[in-house]
This record gives sequence, C-alpha cells and structure tokens, in this order.
Amino acid sequence: MSDTDFDPKSYVATLPQRPGVYRMYAADDELLYVGKAARLRDRVGSYFSNHDLSPKVVAMVRRIARVEVTVVNSEQEALLLECNLIKAHRPRYNIMLRDDKSFPYILCQAGHEFPRLVFYRGPRQPNSRQFGPFASAHAVKEVLQHLQKVFKIRNCRDSFFANRSRPCLQHQIGRCSAPCVGLIDREAYARDLEGAIGVLEGRNAEVIGDLQQRMEAAAGELKFEDAARLRDQLRELQEIRSQQIANAQRQADTDVIAIVGEPGQYAICVLPVREGQNLGTASHFPGSALSEPADTLADFLLLYYSREPAPPEVLINIELPDHEPVAQALERAAGRSLELRVPQRGLKRQWLELALDNARNALRMRSLRAELAVEGMQLLARVLDLPGPPERVECFDVSHTAGEGTVASCVLFTPEGARKNEYRRYNIEGVTPGDDYGAMHQALLRHGARIAGGERARPDLLLIDGGAGQVDAAVSALAEAGCPGLAVVGVAKGADRRPGQERLFRPGEPIAIVLQADSAALHFIQRVRDEAHRFAITGHRRRRARRYRESILETVPGLGPARRRAILTHFGGLQGVLRAGVADLEKVAGVGAAMARSIYDHLHPGA
Repeated sequence: MSDTDFDPKSYVATLPQRPGVYRMYAADDELLYVGKAARLRDRVGSYFSNHDLSPKVVAMVRRIARVEVTVVNSEQEALLLECNLIKAHRPRYNIMLRDDKSFPYILCQAGHEFPRLVFYRGPRQPNSRQFGPFASAHAVKEVLQHLQKVFKIRNCRDSFFANRSRPCLQHQIGRCSAPCVGLIDREAYARDLEGAIGVLEGRNAEVIGDLQQRMEAAAGELKFEDAARLRDQLRELQEIRSQQIANAQRQADTDVIAIVGEPGQYAICVLPVREGQNLGTASHFPGSALSEPADTLADFLLLYYSREPAPPEVLINIELPDHEPVAQALERAAGRSLELRVPQRGLKRQWLELALDNARNALRMRSLRAELAVEGMQLLARVLDLPGPPERVECFDVSHTAGEGTVASCVLFTPEGARKNEYRRYNIEGVTPGDDYGAMHQALLRHGARIAGGERARPDLLLIDGGAGQVDAAVSALAEAGCPGLAVVGVAKGADRRPGQERLFRPGEPIAIVLQADSAALHFIQRVRDEAHRFAITGHRRRRARRYRESILETVPGLGPARRRAILTHFGGLQGVLRAGVADLEKVAGVGAAMARSIYDHLHPGA
C-alpha cells in the first residue's frame, strides 16, 4: 500500500504486544499521525492489513515512510504521552482544537475601594475572586451586562475611575452607580457587589430575600427613593432568574460533552453546569479523519482538560473502549477524583440530550456553511476566470481612527472554512496618518516577502477591502516583494455602503464586476471581507488600548507626573484633554502658554 521502501509487514512483526504510542512519518519526515495502542503490534498492523479503511486513511497510509513506537507501562501512560505529542507537534491527521484559548471567567479584582467585575482568561490571581468557567466569551459578557443592569457595578478601568469629575455615560443609562464621583458610598456599593457575587455563586434566593428585606425596611423608614431602587433591582433579578435553566437542588459541578458525526466531520458540544445552572454551550469541530467517535472523544477529553482542571463529574454520550485509562488520566491531570460516565436517566440525561441537540445543530450549520463556501468558490472561479476553484483565499483590510493606531489584517479561508491559526496582523508604521494606500502597500510588502521566502503558502486568490487604488498598491507591493502573478481582486462597497452592492476590481481593468445580490460568490466574498474587517478592528482597538493605558500624555516632552495629573483632573480624563484647545490648556495650574502649545501640537500632529 505504500509508495516508499518501507516494509510494513516486516516492521509490524518486530513490535511487541504491549501498550505504547506510535508515530507515522512521511518521506520528508513530516509527522502524519500519532496514535495510542493497548497492543502495539495489533494496532499498527491494522493499518496495513485492513482492507475496509476509509479513503482518507488509505491516502495517509500511502504516504507512510517509517513508523516509530514508544513502549510504556500502561494504557494511561500511553494516553498522556499521545496527548502531549499531539499538542507539541500538531500532526496533520490528528484531531486539533481550533480554539486553544483557556476558559473565560468573571473576576472580582482585589485591592480597590470599589472593586469591579471583569471578563478574564488566565491563571488564578491571588486575593481575587473568580467565577466560572463559562462556555464562551459571549456567555460571560451577557452575564456581566445583566449584573451591571441590576446592581450597577462599575466596569471602567481604574485609571479612568481615578480621573472622573462627573458621571460617565454608563451612569446616565442606568448601568453604574457612579462611585467615582461619590454618588454612592463604599458601604452601599459593597452591598450591591455582594449581591452580584451572590448571583454568580448561585445564591439567587438568598439575594432576593435580602433585597426584599432592605426594600421593606427602606419603605418603613419613608426612604421611598431607596425602596424604589431596590424594587427595580428585585424586578430585574427575578427576570434573570426566570430565564435561567437551573435545577432547584444544588448539584456538583459537571461538564456535559456530546459528540456526533463521522470521521472528518465531527461536532463536539461542551455544556458546563455550575451550581445546577447551565452556563451555555461551546462547539468544537475536531478534524480527525482517522478515528472512530469514541477514540476522537477520548482524545478530545485529554486535550481539552490539559488546559484546565476537569470538574468532579464529566458526562459523555458514548462509552469509551479505554474508559478506565481515560478517567484515570483525567484524575491525574486534575489532581483529584473524577467520575466519567454516560447518564441513563433523570436530569443529567436531560442535560446530555440538550448537549446532543446542540452538537447536531452545530454540525448541520457547519455543513451548510461549508457547502455554501464551496459553491461560492466554484462560482467565483468562473466569474474571475481562475484556473480552478481557489483552495486558499486571503483577504486584507486596514483599520485606524483618524490615522491613529493603523493595523492591517489578513484572514485565510479554505473550503473547510476559516483557518484562524493562519490569521495575521501587521502594525503599520511610518506612513502618513490616514493613507490607506500606503498602509496597504506596507502590509502587502511584508506579507509578500513571507510568501516569496516560503514562510507562508501562496494563496490562490487575494481579496483587498477597497477599490482600484488599494488594488494597485497591493499589486505594486507584491511585485516589489518578489511575489508577482497573484490573483488580486478589490472589494469596494457600493454608493450607500449596503451589502449586495459590492463591486469587484481587478488590476488594470477600469470597469468593475458587479455580482447579483443573491450570488453565492458574493455571499462568500462578503463573509471573508467581514471577517477581515472584524479582525482588523479588533487589532486596532487593542493597539489603541495599549497606547492609552500608557497615556499619550506620558510621551509629551517636558510634561512631568504632577502636571499630567493636574491636566487629567482639570478635564476629567483623557477625552476631555483631547477636546481642549491651547487656550483651555493654559488655564491648568502650572501649564504656561509654551507648554500648552507643545501639548496641543503633540496630541494633534499636523493640525
């Protein structure tokens, strides 16, 4: 079955019937696949003696030039070694977790008179309280919005909080009690914060009872404004409680994990349950072309819980052939006992059915998106006279605010969808603020150099968010970088910038291509363009946030800490400083006419 000199039968005969891990390599030493086995000889031999293999497995076996094995003492050790090797080498035919972020939490930060609740990923912080994990970032943000609406806990950064002279917009829309300007005292704020923490800990009934008592006490003391505020909190909290899917009895923390699909097209749904409450779902799509569902689920569990400790209970929808070794490996990683089982009845079976429904829906939606993407690529090839449907489509966009913090983004799509591990951002330096052509030229010059140098695969189609000017800048940069001949197409928005009015520009062709609004090719282009836009804006905002955390005032020559504090206090924050004129700056104590002009010129270059 192999096109190489590798003799599988002779090699397999030398293998022991012991637990271990095998690694399959191609002729160019690419690691194709890592697998575990209870009996190495039987497992490795099955690849070369089984005639019922899937086409993808047959394609891999044809590429095998050598196999290496590591013998271990137990199946548990084999599982852990396999997991570590997959994470370290990311073989082509093994499953991959496309989202390798840690779980999101809500963090109550310590060390401040008026603590805030924030979205957080990362290790535990000393002396801070951490709630979660949650299934997704969206779930965390939704919970934070509800809590701010009910308890009006601040969400601003400490530097912003310290420099306020009047309430911000969050207070005006009823999402903050404005402790920054003394509209609520420390004791009252602490009670509100404790109420929010009580909700996060699942003590809803206790929090509601406390609010009711405080409302009745305020009404009895004729403090009707306080009573009305507490009444509104109660109403909002009751509404949130009614929307939660929870069990009235306290439950052990549980993760419910369900897998559906077939080799190469699996969907796995993770549904975390904390304190009896469903925290939402997250979907994963492991790209394993070789494993059966049970093997894929076992690998997923080991990879997934290598990032964070597993809860005391993990519920799955199918029995694993190596159930006990997997459970023992998870216990070893978590450092405590753990129950891994398939529930048969009751509430936990209902949770599992919910996870299964979400997994099926996720797989169905993914398959639909993939079909539309393939159709769009095929039609795009005909419209643009490409030699065939593009396998790699890249798209570039540029984002900035009035020329500040310019960032260019590159996203990549294949027939399988977005390849986020190959997204790239380029911080743009040394161009005139607002010069989109110059920014695009710089980004493509650097990107083209990577393609020409073999660091990045050559795309079949390169989309540029912009018109003919951006396309010319891109083509010029690619030629300069030693990467000419790429198919480059500009995607310009219509006259009123509505979706469906996009025009396509090819290099040297003054007449734009206009696709029908219902064209699958246009829908694919819109999806890729919107993702590039989202990725660029995210990078730009992060870059600006880093700059403002440092404070742009720190870069003004001759402006020391005392005068910086005086300026920020006088204008109520950096936004007020940016809006101030030279005459306004002169009114700050310690800032003369020369310094005011220097500050203004530094904040408004080219003005």
